[in-house]
Amino acid sequence: MVQSVELLLDAGLDAVVRDEWSRLLEAGIASQGRIRSESNRPHMTLFVAREIPAELEEAVQAAIAVRRLTVRLGGVVVFGGRHATLARAVVPSAELLDLQARVYTALAGCPGIPDHIRPGEWTPHVTLARRVPSARLGTALLAVQTPERKLLGSSAGIRRWDGEARREWLLV
Repeated sequence: MVQSVELLLDAGLDAVVRDEWSRLLEAGIASQGRIRSESNRPHMTLFVAREIPAELEEAVQAAIAVRRLTVRLGGVVVFGGRHATLARAVVPSAELLDLQARVYTALAGCPGIPDHIRPGEWTPHVTLARRVPSARLGTALLAVQTPERKLLGSSAGIRRWDGEARREWLLV
C-alpha cells in the first residue's frame, strides 16, 4: 500500500468532480464515485511513497506554508494505455508547483517514491476513473464533457492518507 500527501478541493470544485464521477457511473464507467468510503473525496496527490515515516510529519507541515491556493481544473487527460486512468488536469500555477516541490523535498528520503512524483515530472490532476478499458475511453470522454462548468476555485486543505490503515488526517 501507499501513503500520500493530498490537496483537497473547495466545495465548488469538489461538486464538479463528484458530478463527473456520477456521469461516468451513469455511462457504465467505474469511476472514483463507486468508492463509498467517507474518506473518498476529489483531491490532487502532491506526494506518494510506499511509506511516510511518522518522524517526517513535522517536516511536511513546515513545508506547507500555503493555506489556500487558487485551483483551476483543465481539460480531461488520459494516462496509460490498455486500461487507462481518466483525470481532470489541473492548470499548474507557480504556487502549486512550489508547494509540490517543497513537499517532495521534505519527504525525498521516503522509501518507494515513484519517478512521476519528482518535481519537473509531476503532472497535477484529479482522478476521475481508473482502469478504463481502451474500448470505453470514447464513452468516458463524452460522459465528462460539458461546455459550461465552473472550473476555478481553491484548495480546501491538505491531508495525509495512509492506504494500508485506510486512515486520513488533515495537516492544514
